[in-house]
Amino acid sequence: MMKSNIEEALELLSKNWKIEPVIQDFILGKKTNVSDFQIKVNGVIFHIPYLTDEDGYVLWKCYWPDCHNCCNRQGRLPLTSSDLIIISKNLKYDKVSDFVKKETNIATWEEKGPAGNSVVMTMINLKRKDDEKETDDGTHIKCRFLDERGYCGLHPSRPGVCYLYPFSSWLENEKGKARVHATFQFTGDCPGFYFAKSHDAMKDVLLEYSKMIYDYTMNSNRTTRENFGYVSM
Repeated sequence: MMKSNIEEALELLSKNWKIEPVIQDFILGKKTNVSDFQIKVNGVIFHIPYLTDEDGYVLWKCYWPDCHNCCNRQGRLPLTSSDLIIISKNLKYDKVSDFVKKETNIATWEEKGPAGNSVVMTMINLKRKDDEKETDDGTHIKCRFLDERGYCGLHPSRPGVCYLYPFSSWLENEKGKARVHATFQFTGDCPGFYFAKSHDAMKDVLLEYSKMIYDYTMNSNRTTRENFGYVSM
């Protein structure tokens, strides 16, 4: 039987990091009694997995600079319209259009939406290697801006999606008011997930990420409205 991408990623991850069995089983879909615990922080509703049988939560913390696996195994780097302006300036381009022509690709991919529906995304993506082709989209590539110490050569003007990881976010209209939601991405590439009986340990992390997530989600929504990207449900 062929291994899934997540199984392969976890096997690779476990060579350098210890993964709790309960976390590994959860990521592999072996934990079925899971509920959605929601907590609101600064305008962002975070969706945290609660494992009913274990009476605890799947939480996360970042191990950087000891870990930069998200940069070593980068799948794609979609850019918001704000990213285009900020990164092109960082790379000393006089015109954003020149930056787009030389440093980016257009990619279209499909992913699951918050309700389990299929969402097709078309976005301008930053090239993760100098000679990256559109056919490389979605494959694991070490980002060209990652140096040997694990530092990002674009920081602090790196793409908003990099700040977002390992969260994903979406925008909903609730009674005429925009509401930002966020949840974890479980790709098998991040060693930072852990099990805890209380979600209190993540309060500071959620507080720190809430502004980044809110700003990124609003920028991403503005990007599609300005025709720099396209989303189809």
